[in-house]
Amino acid sequence: MTALRVIGLDLSITATGIAYRDGSTGTAGGSSAMGDRRLVTIVDMVDIAVGGPDSGLGPLPDLVVLEDLPTHAKSAGVTGMVHGAVRALLVRRTVPYALVTPATLKAYATGKGTADKTAMAMAAYKRAGREFADDNQCDAWWLRAAGLDRLGHPEFPLPGAQRDRLDKATWPA
Repeated sequence: MTALRVIGLDLSITATGIAYRDGSTGTAGGSSAMGDRRLVTIVDMVDIAVGGPDSGLGPLPDLVVLEDLPTHAKSAGVTGMVHGAVRALLVRRTVPYALVTPATLKAYATGKGTADKTAMAMAAYKRAGREFADDNQCDAWWLRAAGLDRLGHPEFPLPGAQRDRLDKATWPA
């Protein structure tokens, strides 16, 4: 059986976390001096991650999992610009994507929807021995893990109650 190709994206104008199809992670963004040009940098990095037949990565991903916009955050407007640019790329490339709210992702990873960044990192270390350069990469890695789990190919065991949290996310048909 061919391995599923799932990417996780923790979108942000300053530091977008990317979990690539092989499970490695990276961060894209740029300084505020770049202004809206950061959007181009982020979209270019996501486009590289998405790949496709001519990229040497093989077929397009089976799924991209995005951390959904926070409902009441001050940065939702700016983050919304990043979401719009990345979603347009995914739609253009016909790549299905899912939306997972921050609280749902935290509950999936730790069992607690209000978990902090340290708890998320500790859960990744406990479950898979993973450490990350920043919390954006950690969140992206958990988003990828959620996508693989939802598609029936979890990379590690989790309690059923934590897996059930994924039912609250918005998954493609």
